[in-house]
Amino acid sequence: MKIFLADTEAMLRLGITLSESLTSGSVILLEGDLGAGKTTLVQGIGKGLGITEPIVSPTFTLINEYTEGRLPLYHLDLYRLEPQEVVALNLESYWEGVEVIPGIVAVEWAERLPYKPDSYLSVSLTYGHGGTRQVELIPFNCTISEVIAAI
Repeated sequence: MKIFLADTEAMLRLGITLSESLTSGSVILLEGDLGAGKTTLVQGIGKGLGITEPIVSPTFTLINEYTEGRLPLYHLDLYRLEPQEVVALNLESYWEGVEVIPGIVAVEWAERLPYKPDSYLSVSLTYGHGGTRQVELIPFNCTISEVIAAI
């Protein structure tokens, strides 16, 4: 499904709407150029989950954990990593809920993942004309809420 968004505020609203249908164990794999809106979408998801602390890109920390919302949000950024470095992080522990409280896992630069979870929502963001964005949502072994489908 492809969605066209007019501005940053629309990207935040999409994240908020998306958060309402996410359940514990949901994984969102985000791809797109620098500035395409990956972090903005995750900020909307966090807002929709009731997280009040600022959500920032974990480019240098790799993983930010936000646990005060309706569900924990684990925000990962693989921009600086090579696939072999990603393997060493054992990221599957986040979506399997093995060493952390199960929650929502949002992975920026997911194309650097050498492996993927069994189910996830692929989100591809691209620039449009005049600052607009195009968002393509593709579910893999999961479903998209009717609310999202209606956007």
